[in-house]
This record gives sequence, structure tokens and C-alpha cells, in this order.
Amino acid sequence: MTITDRLIAPGATRSEAALCYSSAVIGGVTAALLARNAGGSALIVAVVALIGFDLFGGAVVNATASAKSWFHRPGRTTRHHLTFVAVHGQPFLLALVVPGFGWWVAAAIYSLVLAAAVVVLSVPDQLRVPIAFAATVFGVAITTTMLTVPTSLLWFGPVLLIKLLLAHLQPGSPQAR
Repeated sequence: MTITDRLIAPGATRSEAALCYSSAVIGGVTAALLARNAGGSALIVAVVALIGFDLFGGAVVNATASAKSWFHRPGRTTRHHLTFVAVHGQPFLLALVVPGFGWWVAAAIYSLVLAAAVVVLSVPDQLRVPIAFAATVFGVAITTTMLTVPTSLLWFGPVLLIKLLLAHLQPGSPQAR
């Protein structure tokens, strides 16, 4: 199994790989620059860059036909999808490293995303996409207006929601299933 098979999906096309890696690198650099411009230490910049690489790249990865086929292949269950969402503990890493990104904020974002995933996965298939969009737009509103997040990290909640609810949890076209 190649690195692309692991980071994107087995069978990812060259175009998908180029798009995914480009998005990850640009996202990581953007996140790092925002953290640095906010006065972040080298540790903060590095952690935020890695999270940016994962989330910006992952949002694009999870939207590809190859990833949809892989993550929604026969035998994948709601438990698999919820586990994928649950392992995204980046809010707690930010709380550990970034001053001003509190533990309460981390718990709120993590809980919001996990609860939304449970709802998205519990509705009939024909409602999964609109429910995911509803959860995402309300989640974006909450994470950007009701929670105190450093300005340099205002992208974090919305991109996490997009990566997990709109990209990962959606099976895609019947051909991708």
C-alpha cells in the first residue's frame, strides 16, 4: 500500500492525488501563516500547520470518488463512520497548545461535530445530504460567533465540519458506493 493509498484512498487517480496534496499543502501553509502572524511560537505554528494540512487536505480527499468508494465500500457501517469522526481530536490538541483556544471551546466543537454526525447517520439516506448541510451551516454559525476562538483559528470549526459532515459522511453517487 502506497502513501497515496493511505492518505487519500486505494486507486486514487493522479488528478485526485495532485488536487488533494495541493489542498493539504496550501491549507497547511495558510494555517501556519495565520498562526505565525498572530504571534504563535514555533510549536503553535507547527501544530496548526499539521492540523491545517490534515483538515484542508482531508476535506478535499473525502470529496473524491476514490475516497467515497473506499470509505463507503460494502461492509462499512455507521460505527466505522462515527469512529472516523470521533478520532478527530484536533480541538483538544489546539486547546493543549494554543493560548485562547480553551478546553470548553474544544469540547464544544468536538461535541457539536460528533452529535451532528450521529444525526446525519441516523436519518434516511435521502435526507442525509440536506441534514448534513443544515448541521454544517448551523455549526459554522456557532463556531464562528458563539465560541471564543482566536481569530487566526476561525477557519478551524468550519473546515472540520465540512471535512467530516459534508465530505466524509456522504457516500456520493451510486457509482462511488
